[in-house]
Amino acid sequence: MPSYTAPTKDMDFILHNVLKVSEQDTPGYADLDRDFTSAILEEAGKVASEVLAPLNVVGDTEGCVLENGVVRTPTGFKDAFEQVKAGGWTGIDLPEEFGGQNMPYIMYTAVGETSSAANQAFTMYQGLTHGAASAILVHGSEEQKAKYLPNMTSCEWTGTMNLTEPHCGTDLGLMRTKAVPQDDGSYKISGQKIFISAGEHDMADNIIHLVLAKIPGGPEGIKGVSLFIVPKFMVNEDGSLGARNGVSCGKIEEKMGIHGNSTCVMNYDEATGWLLGEEHKGMRAMFTMMNEARIGVGMQGLAQAEVAYQNALAYAKDRLQGRDVTGAKNPDGPADPLIVHPDIRRSLMDQKSFVEAGRAFLLWASKMIDESHRGGDEAAEGLVSLLTPIVKGFLTDEGYDMTVQAQQVYGGHGYIEEWGMSQFTRDARIAMIYEGANGVQALDLVGRKLPSDGGKHVMAFFDLVKSFIKDNEGNEALKADFLDPLKEASKHLQAAGMFFMQNGMKNPNAALAGSNDFMHLFGHVCLGLMWAQMAKAAMEALEAGEGDLDFYKNKIITGRYYMKRRLPATAMHLARIESGAEPVMELEADAF
Repeated sequence: MPSYTAPTKDMDFILHNVLKVSEQDTPGYADLDRDFTSAILEEAGKVASEVLAPLNVVGDTEGCVLENGVVRTPTGFKDAFEQVKAGGWTGIDLPEEFGGQNMPYIMYTAVGETSSAANQAFTMYQGLTHGAASAILVHGSEEQKAKYLPNMTSCEWTGTMNLTEPHCGTDLGLMRTKAVPQDDGSYKISGQKIFISAGEHDMADNIIHLVLAKIPGGPEGIKGVSLFIVPKFMVNEDGSLGARNGVSCGKIEEKMGIHGNSTCVMNYDEATGWLLGEEHKGMRAMFTMMNEARIGVGMQGLAQAEVAYQNALAYAKDRLQGRDVTGAKNPDGPADPLIVHPDIRRSLMDQKSFVEAGRAFLLWASKMIDESHRGGDEAAEGLVSLLTPIVKGFLTDEGYDMTVQAQQVYGGHGYIEEWGMSQFTRDARIAMIYEGANGVQALDLVGRKLPSDGGKHVMAFFDLVKSFIKDNEGNEALKADFLDPLKEASKHLQAAGMFFMQNGMKNPNAALAGSNDFMHLFGHVCLGLMWAQMAKAAMEALEAGEGDLDFYKNKIITGRYYMKRRLPATAMHLARIESGAEPVMELEADAF
């Protein structure tokens, strides 16, 4: 059975050596000293490895079962959920007034990686609840917050988001679910939603659905969409649960992965709901949840790559196969371990260099969310908005590829279910699809985020890269291996942006045909920036001569690999972008 160990040392390095969280002036960050964060992450890692990871294969093999309208979760899930709730892990960053611990979002992200790596399907139950609670926190009335948030913070009640319908996914303006106003201020919700993660299950007393629907007579298309709170059970004035609402699960989808999470078809038969936010402004409220979810899904891609890498590494060190071409490394055995072979090393280095830089990128983005939400920093808000489709799209595309590489290390055993590598690959695959398929993320990046506010946010990113290079150009140890490759990659990104500016207006397809390449080009530059910052921090730690010196030396070696072997992909992506729309669009649709 696969195992998982939380990468707490790496998280500690990023939080304190690279991001220097306790030195920031963001409210709440002064409390994040090394002892505090280490205690939190060590305990979270223990829950992940001892409680959640052993249930990962159970959830995969058993799945969820729909019986008489109730979904039964896999063996052990309910007990594990009680342990997670008892530990206060479900609301560590939510406000204290609703039972949370009010820690910064960056800690929620770090803890979330450990639980998602250990058991992605299980962690989705609390993750979706967190997103729904965040939407109510931002857009709900004081009455709604008091009514729902305490039980959602503790996960006594869980939450969902209901967007997709059988005939519309990304194009939500086509939705048919309707909300008819009632005299008492409520609405009657009727329609069907599909792909609703955690839509029905047996681990919570109530499920609070956030449902997108159209009020009759409203504007056409997406401008006529509103968001509603629709509880599974009605909530009485005293907070107790009342009658069952008109919402039910009609089916559980049979899926490629995340079998332990109940992906439901939800039927709304004049269910009672209450408006969340303003009429016809549902997407504004839903995007509070979706943007958080997109960061979380990027985390899922990274997390599955991490756990797959851990197991592939252990296998490569243990499995004897062939001899090192330069001479036997295990002369007393019948063969050498797989890890002696250069192509296995290449695969493992691809994985290692991705997960370490991806983790830094994810925590950096989370730091900017804190700077925006806690500190009111508009520049941070603009930059993280620009980077969100990259966090989601790039980390999940690359994360999936890394699970495939990890599976490949096992050879034929990677294809056999008993070794567990198949599950990591299958579970990682959904992250490229939900919360906005990655093609849509790329279109959002190029079509909306790049030109947003006159392009000032992407210019801020370029300035950030330029400033880091300029501030450190006197560091000869950093320059050749890190700063020069980063400068070259950044030039490729700027050239791609210039191509879009020069060609996108007269031929929009010229930009859109290169959107996926642009997202990946941008992602590599972001990870290159992370590696340059981590290398600098590691060099400073080595110079100080304190801590685990081998850890810092290996960090620099791993970063050097990324800059030499992975970052040059930016040139390829630029060449594709500059080929324009013709190679993509020339073939007539009927000729396919």
